[in-house]
Amino acid sequence: MSTAPRDPYRPVAHLRPPRNWINDPNGLVFHDGHYHVFHQYNPSGATHANMHWGHFRSPDLLSWEPLPIALSPTPGGVDADGCFSGNAVSDGDRLVAFYSANRWDRSPQHQPVTTATSSDGGRTFGPRGQLVIPTWPEGCTMYRDPYVWRDGERWRMLVGAALTDGRGAALLYTSPDLETWTYLGPFDARAQEPVGDSGLHTGEGWECPQYLPPQSGRPGALIFSAWNDHDGARCVTALVGEEHGNAFEAGPPAFVDHGPDCYAPALLRAPGGRWLLWGWSPEAREEDWVVADGWAGVLTLPREISVAADGTLHQQPATELLALHGESALHSEGVAQGPQPVELGSVGRAFDLTARLETTGAASLRLLTDPEGSEYLDIRLDAAAGELVVDRDHASLDTRAHGGSYRMPCPTGQPVELRLVVDHSLAEIFLTSTGQVLTLRFYPTGIGPWRLQAHTAPGAHLSHAVDAWELLPLVVKEPSTGPELPQGQPT
Repeated sequence: MSTAPRDPYRPVAHLRPPRNWINDPNGLVFHDGHYHVFHQYNPSGATHANMHWGHFRSPDLLSWEPLPIALSPTPGGVDADGCFSGNAVSDGDRLVAFYSANRWDRSPQHQPVTTATSSDGGRTFGPRGQLVIPTWPEGCTMYRDPYVWRDGERWRMLVGAALTDGRGAALLYTSPDLETWTYLGPFDARAQEPVGDSGLHTGEGWECPQYLPPQSGRPGALIFSAWNDHDGARCVTALVGEEHGNAFEAGPPAFVDHGPDCYAPALLRAPGGRWLLWGWSPEAREEDWVVADGWAGVLTLPREISVAADGTLHQQPATELLALHGESALHSEGVAQGPQPVELGSVGRAFDLTARLETTGAASLRLLTDPEGSEYLDIRLDAAAGELVVDRDHASLDTRAHGGSYRMPCPTGQPVELRLVVDHSLAEIFLTSTGQVLTLRFYPTGIGPWRLQAHTAPGAHLSHAVDAWELLPLVVKEPSTGPELPQGQPT
């Protein structure tokens, strides 16, 4: 079932194929002058099944070319039941994809590592046909998701795991040639720990481990997605620290994304020493709605990511995305105070907004998405609690949409600078001053222009300077015809 071009919930400035299910970003690599973004993909429907690797490439992060499906399960092969997550490396003129080979008759929670290689810029891949690491270490109750990187003259690999002693782990391997791998033990392994005071924890196992190595005298970061066997609450976590021998020693866990709708992020080492991160933003609505619309999942914006001097992760949208600014949608400066909201202006369904806010108490920006004002997304500042709260409990009049409120720490005693990127059903809120980010999905039912208001609690006032621009769509080239390409029309 194809997606109509005017689907009100389909993002236009975020990467995904025209239809069907996607999840984890995979194989993020800069090769032959292009950014390559692979992703988990079901070419047959809008549910999680039949995992292939879809593939896009771009010279500039703005115009994208869909390439043929990169990896497909081989009937009867080591990956007969799915080509699960992994990454890719550029090795001379080769692209080598490392991925999790799934066979349900092998184990539902163990997907050992295999590879596929391309010598034509990623247009075609030849599968290895056998496992590059045939067995997992003793004591693993879950094992999958390789991440490979070059470190000087050697190659290194992390694989996500859960251990029988209750710890989550990232297991370390090394190789001189991408062919022969030696297991060195856990790079890091921990029992479940709380992440802040959120009630979430580091999980029974660690999926999709990624490694941001130390740079310019600053520590490195081990990033992973907290996995629980029975689909409990999950989050994306970072451990910031340093290597000692073959082990990573780090401080307490911290959120990579404070929202409910970012999972399995992956890193790309870009030219010039820059690192980029994409995540998967799953749907936050009931499955019957998703299946009826014929598509599920979207990738987040590409984010520049680094470890700051104080040891915290900083993220911001890739600089190139400023080119997606269209016409100015609103500009408002002033002070909000008292019981009546201040109207800031109108925006469309896709916009990029910056705000400088200073409040003496509790205040909010409210995005109203229906004329009556009964449907809205709230972004609240609580100066006393030192928090920014994003509340979607009233963001859709359709009861099949998920609700909830989500928070991230916010500096007090100084102006708060934030950037809000909204793309139809996806909102990404960046705290510019701290580098934190919160991602969530929401599904407004109202039609017509959306409005932005400033609200204040009794006794509070809000000084604001807000600018917003139309968010232009990515340019996605018309794919050439062929049975291996995702079907449908590009945006």
